[in-house]
Amino acid sequence: MRLVFATKALSSAGGGAERVFVEVVNGLAARGHDIHVMTSDQPGQVSFYPLDAKVNWITLGIGKIDQQATLRDIITRMWQYRHRISRLRPNAVVAFMHSTFIPLGISLAGTGIPVVASEHILPAHYATRPVEKALLAIMPWFTQRITVVSDQVRREYPKNLRNIMEAISNPVTIEVNRRADVTGQGKTRKTLLSVGRLADQKDHITLIEAFARIAPRLPDWDLRIVGNGELREKLERCVKKLEMSNRIFLPGATPHISEEYASAQLFVLPSLYESLGLVLIEALLHGLPAVGFADCAGVNTLIQPQHNGVLVSGPDRVASLAETLERLMMDDAAREALVVRGNELPRNFSLSKVLDRWEELLKDVSSKG
Repeated sequence: MRLVFATKALSSAGGGAERVFVEVVNGLAARGHDIHVMTSDQPGQVSFYPLDAKVNWITLGIGKIDQQATLRDIITRMWQYRHRISRLRPNAVVAFMHSTFIPLGISLAGTGIPVVASEHILPAHYATRPVEKALLAIMPWFTQRITVVSDQVRREYPKNLRNIMEAISNPVTIEVNRRADVTGQGKTRKTLLSVGRLADQKDHITLIEAFARIAPRLPDWDLRIVGNGELREKLERCVKKLEMSNRIFLPGATPHISEEYASAQLFVLPSLYESLGLVLIEALLHGLPAVGFADCAGVNTLIQPQHNGVLVSGPDRVASLAETLERLMMDDAAREALVVRGNELPRNFSLSKVLDRWEELLKDVSSKG
C-alpha cells in the first residue's frame, strides 16, 4: 500500500508519540509498503528518532514547531496537506495527534482519500479546551477511523467517537541490556527517575515539590526528570526557588533511555492522566519498582500494588506522593520486594503484533475509500 503518515514534527527532541510514530512507519516500510511521512519541520532537519532510508520524508517548513501554531500556519498547512497528499494519491492517510489529524482530516474532505486519526491523549485533555473538544466531536465526518491505545481509553470517549475507534497498542521495542540495581550497591548517589514530556499533564510540579520535602532526610538521593517540553522554564524556576538545583536534574530527552532506567533505583510517574504509560512499561521491564497515582488511567492498570509498585491516593497529592516515595527510598528491601524478576513483554505490545493490527486497519479503510 502507498501510505502517508503525518505528524507535527520529528526534528525536535521527541516524546512517546513521536517514537511510536517512527517505529510504526519504519516497521511498515520494512514490510514493503510505500511510506511517505509529512511534517512541518524545516527542510534539511534530522529526525530525533531515525527514519528508515526507505521512508520518504516530506518537510513542509511551515511555522515554528516548538510553538503553538498561528491561524495562518494552520490554514497554510491545510492547503499543503490537500495539495501534496492529493498528488500522491495514497491508499490511506494516518495523522498522529489532534494538532495534526483535525486540520488534515478537514483539509482532505471531498478527496475520497481515507483518513485515520491516531489519538494519543485522554478526554481529560479537552476539559479546558472547548474549541479543540468541539473540533474533535466532528471528526467522524472527516475520518474513517480513530485509533486509541487501549480499550480502557476508548471507553472514556463519547459514543459518537467510540463508534469509529479501534484500540491498537503502542509497541514496546526497548532492548533491556542491563536491569536496574534497585538497592544501588556501591553507588554514592541513588536516583529517583521520572520520564516524560514536560507538560501540565505529567504534573512534574507535584513531583518536584514532593521530593523537596523529603530531600533533607534522604541526602544520598537525587531526582532526574528526563524529557523536554513547554514547561521546562517553569520547572527550572521551581527547582531554583526550592533550592534544589544540586539535587533535581532536568537533562532533556535522550535516545539512550535504557541507560537511564538501568541506572535508577526507583521510578515515578506523577501524571494526572495517561493514555498508556509507555515509559512505565519500559521502567518495569528494567526491573524498577514504580510509583504512580491510583486515579491515573493508563497507570493504575499497569502498577500492581505489592507486586511491582505502589499506587498513591489522598486529597493532598504532594503530601501523599512524598510519604510514599520517602518510605520506599529509605528501605532497600521494600524496593527489592517490588522488583518483577521476568521481563517478558505481553504479546499485544510487540512491534510485530502492532504492525499486524495497523495493516489490518489500513487494508480495511483503503478498501472502503
